[in-house]
Amino acid sequence: MDMPKNNGDVLLVHSSDLHIDHGYGPNAYGGNPIMGLMSVLDAAERLNADAVLVAGDMFEHNRQPQHVLDDTAAILANAAMHVVILPGNHDPLIPESAFHRGGIADIDKVHILGMTHEEAIHLEELELEIWGHAHLDYGDMAPLRAPRQRTTKWQVAMAHGHFEAAPDPMRKHNPGWMINSAEITATGADYVALGHWNQPKRVGDNGIHAYYSGSPDLAETVNLVRLGAGGIEVTREAVRFEFEP
Repeated sequence: MDMPKNNGDVLLVHSSDLHIDHGYGPNAYGGNPIMGLMSVLDAAERLNADAVLVAGDMFEHNRQPQHVLDDTAAILANAAMHVVILPGNHDPLIPESAFHRGGIADIDKVHILGMTHEEAIHLEELELEIWGHAHLDYGDMAPLRAPRQRTTKWQVAMAHGHFEAAPDPMRKHNPGWMINSAEITATGADYVALGHWNQPKRVGDNGIHAYYSGSPDLAETVNLVRLGAGGIEVTREAVRFEFEP
């Protein structure tokens, strides 16, 4: 059943790690490489979401064949809401990235951090700013560096990386793309949409709503984020995979 339209609240669907790939899809989605994206957009439409957040690794890698890129673009072009994409460590914004070759930045209501917008997107009708640092290459970086000062009623941060509450800087072989509790707190954001982990989990402390969504094929859910007068509410909502494209 479709959810009733909210009264002044902002509804966001958060997912990540869709790993669109002509070779990955047969194992995860019964042969359809874009089924993960389809399931997320379908859930967002059923939930009457105002925007979808894809927090990294929409593509498994940047070497996708053109027909997969064309199918991805076609699905995004039919989306009924804003779609905000943060490139991750699997699909960084190198010059020959899947986003460039697929013409995805040219689609109305599709916003790619680091490409259509350098660092922040303002959705004025929602009084919402969404910011994040895209992966621009395959090297290490700090996903939540340099938090932005709030300029809108609502603010969401997006980051793709590995969380450890207090990583040891002296430890050899720390995981790459580190995110820690202090960085999450420093954002001051209403919601921090995280990607890189395949299972959903809340992380951080000090009252900040920071969540991994997990990948749709393993979590079988998306995070539904409600920003409203009653506060901030985060729930997990099921996705479905059995429908016609």
